[in-house]
Amino acid sequence: MNADAPWWLWVVGGGLAVLFLGLAIRAGRRLRFLIDTPTSKAKGVFIGQVELAGRAAIDQPVTSYLAGAATVWFRFAVDEEWERWETETYTDSKGRTQTRTVRKTGWQTVAQGGETPPFFVTDDTGAVLIQPKGASIEPVSLFSETVGPGDALYYAKGPAQEIADSNHRRRFIEEGIPVGTALFVAGRARERNEVVAPEIAADPAAEMFLISCRSEAKVQRGYRVQFWLLGLLAVAPLPVVALIAVPGPERLRILLPVGLGVGIILLWAFAWLWMSFNSLVQLRNRADQAWSLVDVQLKRRADLIPRLVAVVTGLRDHERHVQTEVATLRAQAQATPAWEPGPDVAGVTPTLRAVMERYPELKSDAAFLGLQRELSDTETRVALARDYFNEIATHQNTRLEIIPDRWLAPLAGLKPRPLLVGEAFERAPVTVKLG
Repeated sequence: MNADAPWWLWVVGGGLAVLFLGLAIRAGRRLRFLIDTPTSKAKGVFIGQVELAGRAAIDQPVTSYLAGAATVWFRFAVDEEWERWETETYTDSKGRTQTRTVRKTGWQTVAQGGETPPFFVTDDTGAVLIQPKGASIEPVSLFSETVGPGDALYYAKGPAQEIADSNHRRRFIEEGIPVGTALFVAGRARERNEVVAPEIAADPAAEMFLISCRSEAKVQRGYRVQFWLLGLLAVAPLPVVALIAVPGPERLRILLPVGLGVGIILLWAFAWLWMSFNSLVQLRNRADQAWSLVDVQLKRRADLIPRLVAVVTGLRDHERHVQTEVATLRAQAQATPAWEPGPDVAGVTPTLRAVMERYPELKSDAAFLGLQRELSDTETRVALARDYFNEIATHQNTRLEIIPDRWLAPLAGLKPRPLLVGEAFERAPVTVKLG
């Protein structure tokens, strides 16, 4: 053991411990966040943080550069390998400055690009627009080849000029999201500018914005592995430094590394409890938001349906009135003998012709179908909002029963939430009566 061990060993060890611990906490937060957010159907996506599972779709597929695949998103890179000899200066074991020539190799990107247009994620209830810019994207591999100048790909998809010190090898890599690929999206939904519909886009206030070709279960498994692996790596650096750098009795050489390891484990456990507490608070707030969404949909139904019924009723009455007037004029014209004075048919002909020309547009069938469709959509929205709340409430109730969340729940102000069943969530029935 070296009593004069360099101080930078402690700095490096402490820095690695802090880095790994921070990354472990970050992975743990994202894991809890994904677990606490239920996956919504497309028609059930509301404003706020959501998760969505479906398939990638786009009106005009994008053809990828290397593979030529029909995609909704892709990126590619062309790297060229270089090789050269360099002279470097170093200090030998006796403290003398020396120089040596070493052979170095590496890769330099010579071309890259891609396209990131908005696309849709569709399921059996509809589609939601995705704005992929700013998202963490986990695509699939579309193309990967390393070739030399003898291959047509070398110049066909790469630049005509080679870099300095090139060893004449190029690597072509392309990733993307093919049309129809199953996707998992976690992000913040907002209202679109051009239509009344949601879209999921980057938001600085969002916990995460992820577009993954993996399933939700695999994404969660990845964060869970990161949390435990990085946590274990955080425990190792300082005890290792203590074993290397601390001289003294055998007892001290054992106790100090063990003490440092235990201390980091306790810090890790405290960070995990802190993360769990914050997760419970966020879960409570998300449940409150889910309930408010149910209330919003019920209010929308109570306000919208009577107005739609009034419009359809007015249109129907207007059509009935026009048809009655037309029928009356016809009957009068047909019932009056030619030698008797009667209604001025010639005088009303322009009016009658105008009414008859407008007659095809006065059909109420489309209006009634629209009312029926809106009634169905409204009830679907209410049901989806209710299901969204029930999923969050169920998860919150489960968290209140498991350890250690049940010990932290009183501190976060969490209490069991009753689920919305049957008529328990109804504001008031909306009667549809057209008279």
